[in-house]
Amino acid sequence: MSSMDVNTIGTHKIRSIPGGEVMELKSIWQEQDAVVIFFRRWGCMLCRLWAKELSEIAPVLRKHNIRLVGVGVEGAGSKEFLESKFFDGELYHVEDISTYQKLGFKRFNVVSIITSLFWKQSREAIAKGKGMGLGGDLKGDWTQTGGVVLAKGGDVTRPFVQTGPGDHMPNLDILKHFNLESEYRQETMANKKRENLECKTEAKS
Repeated sequence: MSSMDVNTIGTHKIRSIPGGEVMELKSIWQEQDAVVIFFRRWGCMLCRLWAKELSEIAPVLRKHNIRLVGVGVEGAGSKEFLESKFFDGELYHVEDISTYQKLGFKRFNVVSIITSLFWKQSREAIAKGKGMGLGGDLKGDWTQTGGVVLAKGGDVTRPFVQTGPGDHMPNLDILKHFNLESEYRQETMANKKRENLECKTEAKS
């Protein structure tokens, strides 16, 4: 991701949940290092699972003054996500879906998103989410994927783009980026790295 892209993305507007205050996206990382997760959909069980997994490293991030921020594509559905306490961080949603597109996050078509749910990584995540009783709903945009932006020193230093709905950046990789791998505890902070997709169907715009 080039500096020009970062500058452009930084001016995109986000709205806080639940307060509704509007600000520029770059305000998240200007004053503090940050982990910014762009979720697909508030009612997506796989997103709720990722939120729970990320919350396992939230205390370490807070201790080192690193913000943990979740961003969604819309406000609809955010109330239940917030009240259910899936995510131990700040929550926002974008004012315009073009923010996701500018970040390079893919859109599937209906056929390919359904196909992706049968990939090995998705099946494992679905099984884990069901086991945790996370639930989910069908509201909102099914076809958008998300990702992660890691920021250090006021600049975006690493983007991560989901290949499918069950593709989650591992907690260990996030901590390593901030040189905090020594504080990683596999028994309490492990979100399984889902690799070796059984289906190689590409996302289509």
